[in-house]
Amino acid sequence: QVQLVESGGGLVQPGGSLRLSCTASESIQSVYEIDWFRQAPGEQYELLAVITSDHTAKYGESVKGRFTISRDDHKNTVYLQMNSLEPEDTSVYYCYIGRPFEVWGQGIQVTVST
Repeated sequence: QVQLVESGGGLVQPGGSLRLSCTASESIQSVYEIDWFRQAPGEQYELLAVITSDHTAKYGESVKGRFTISRDDHKNTVYLQMNSLEPEDTSVYYCYIGRPFEVWGQGIQVTVST
């Protein structure tokens, strides 16, 4: 079964940027859609961004214009570039594949604070 590993999180000041990576253990060439979610403590999962195999991207309203999703199929990696970060963006971030099997990354902490 494919495994997903997120990296690139950590602490950043308000207004700063981070780039998250989601690296798969095998080829993602045939994966139609890969998503980024986040979940803050006590809150529901929030869908942030979606990218399909033809590199078409869609975004949730709360991050549109600030976040950019991309994928590099040769590196088996999906990225989430996050700009203009605010304290409200503090959360655990996950990448996700829904088909043919449901797979979640382990989650990675992003903290936006002075």
